[in-house]
Amino acid sequence: MANFVEIRPREQKQALLELDGISRTTIEAHYRLYQGYVSKRNEILSKLEEVDLEAANQVYSDLRALKVDLTFAIGGIKNHEIYFEHLGGEGGNPSGAIAGLIERDLGSSDTWRADLKASGMAARGWAWTAYDWDEGRLFNYVGDAQNTFPVWNATPLVALDVYEHAYFLDYQTDRAAYIEAFFRNLDWSVVNGWIDAYRIPTA
Repeated sequence: MANFVEIRPREQKQALLELDGISRTTIEAHYRLYQGYVSKRNEILSKLEEVDLEAANQVYSDLRALKVDLTFAIGGIKNHEIYFEHLGGEGGNPSGAIAGLIERDLGSSDTWRADLKASGMAARGWAWTAYDWDEGRLFNYVGDAQNTFPVWNATPLVALDVYEHAYFLDYQTDRAAYIEAFFRNLDWSVVNGWIDAYRIPTA
C-alpha cells in the first residue's frame, strides 16, 4: 500500500474545560479516548502496509480485521473532532445560516431540537444533524457506533455523542439531562463557519 502520513490529535480548546453542565473531568477523560482513536488509526495504517493481500477472506483475515477497525478509528476521529470543535459556545437557539437551514428543512428550532434529542435517546452512539448534498437539505441521523451508519455525500454539522463515556461521570444514566447540557454549550459561530467553508446552499 502507499505510504501513509501519521496524524496528531488536535489541541484541546480551553473553552472545553469550562462548559455548563459537562465537567472538566468528563472532558479530559473523553479527550483521551479521542487521542486513542488517532493512535489506533496510525497503528492500523502502518500494519496495512505489510498485510498479506493474498490471504484476504470475508470470514476472517488480517486485511478484513484491519480495514473494519480502521473505519471505527477514523469514525471516532471525525466524530469527536466535530463534537469538541463546536462545543464551548453559549448555546441557545440556532443563529445565522444554520438557523435558516433548520427553519427551511425542519420547520423550526424547537422541532429540530426535539427531533435531535429524540434521535440521541434512540441512538447507541451518535446523533448528527447533517446536510445531504443529493437531497439538498438537513436531516437528523442516528449512529450506533463510530462507523455506523454513515450516509454517503452528507456533511455533519452537529454531532451529539451519546456513548455513556460522554456523560456517565456527570449524569449517570440520565442521558436526557446530558443532551440538554450539550445544547447549552453549542457554538453556533463554529457551525456557521462550516456552512461557509463547505459552501452549503442556504437559499
